[in-house]
Amino acid sequence: MHVIGNLGKDCVVNNVNGKGVINFTIAHTEKFKDSHGNSQERTTWVDCAWWTDRTNVSQYLLKGKQVYVEGTPEVRSFTRNDGTFGATLTMRVRELQMLGTKNEGSQTTTQSGYGSNTGSVPSAQSSAPAQANPLPAANSSTNEPIDDLPF
Repeated sequence: MHVIGNLGKDCVVNNVNGKGVINFTIAHTEKFKDSHGNSQERTTWVDCAWWTDRTNVSQYLLKGKQVYVEGTPEVRSFTRNDGTFGATLTMRVRELQMLGTKNEGSQTTTQSGYGSNTGSVPSAQSSAPAQANPLPAANSSTNEPIDDLPF
C-alpha cells in the first residue's frame, strides 16, 4: 500500500525491546466529485510504525511535512467505551520519502525501513553552484571533435 499525505503531528521515537520505532500519523486527503458534480474531500488518517535503526531522520518528520510511505496495511478494530465498534488503519512502513510542504520545493529523500541501513538521511544542500568539467579549448592539440553530448 502507498500513501501520500501530511503528518498530523511531530513523530515520536520509541525503543521497543532494543529496536527503534518511529511512530507518526499521516492525513491522506482524496478530492472527488459526488454524484451531483459537487467537489468533495475525504481525509483518511493512517497511523504509521517505522521500525528502523535510522531514528535520526525523526528530526525531519514534523507536523505538516508531506511524505510518501509504502508498507503493509493493517486494520485494527476496537470497542469504544460506549459499546460501539471502531477501526483504525495502521501501516508498518517499509519505505519513506520526504516530499516537503505546500510552501517548500520538493526535496526527495528515500529511507528504507525494517531496521535496514539502506537509504540516506536528508542533508543540507550547498548553495554553491556545481562546477562542470570544462570543455577542451577549441585550439586543443587533440584531433578529436568536441562533442556537446554528455555521454
